[in-house]
Amino acid sequence: MEDRSPVSLIRLARESGEEDAAQPLNLAERVRELRKSRGWTLEQAARQAGLARSTLSKIENGVMSPTYDALKKLAVGLEISIPQLFTPPQREQVSGRMAVTRAGQGTAQATTTYEHELLGDALLKKRMLPYRARIRARSVEEFDGWVRHDGEEFMYVLTGVVRLYTEFYEPIEMRRGDSAYYDATMGHNVVSVSEEDATILWVTSLG
Repeated sequence: MEDRSPVSLIRLARESGEEDAAQPLNLAERVRELRKSRGWTLEQAARQAGLARSTLSKIENGVMSPTYDALKKLAVGLEISIPQLFTPPQREQVSGRMAVTRAGQGTAQATTTYEHELLGDALLKKRMLPYRARIRARSVEEFDGWVRHDGEEFMYVLTGVVRLYTEFYEPIEMRRGDSAYYDATMGHNVVSVSEEDATILWVTSLG
């Protein structure tokens, strides 16, 4: 049977969500884009930064490498910090990505202890892995040791009653509406202590 444990799900999500290799930053293009994003002409930006128009033009065209003093003036004029001058512009752009998962239409992945329904599965390069889980386990003995993985995790009880077991804390009984946020490198397991299978929402960081 194919392994679909939470650790494997997280590994698969990370593999489909690796960031593209960072490209070297073109400072000339960066300065030009920052200026244009503010709707400034060369004259306006140069005046704001206290630089000669010709100097700013040379910087934007890659003809001149700015001195540290010029970088400071540019940062002050653009109302940003010097490190932000070297921050890739993609971080400032709104991606507009969205994925809607209708009730019961998530991607199903079952294990011996949980039934997972992956949410937002159509999106690649996610920074979070959201999924709903039906908790079938009734005892920690049903698990093959602790579940642990990199990142942080948030769980929210949707139905039923569960008991959250963690490596460093006493077991905690949780009911509908209760939630927990924890370090996922700490061993953790969840079992249902109600007659019916409990359901929870899990969100795991992938960054």
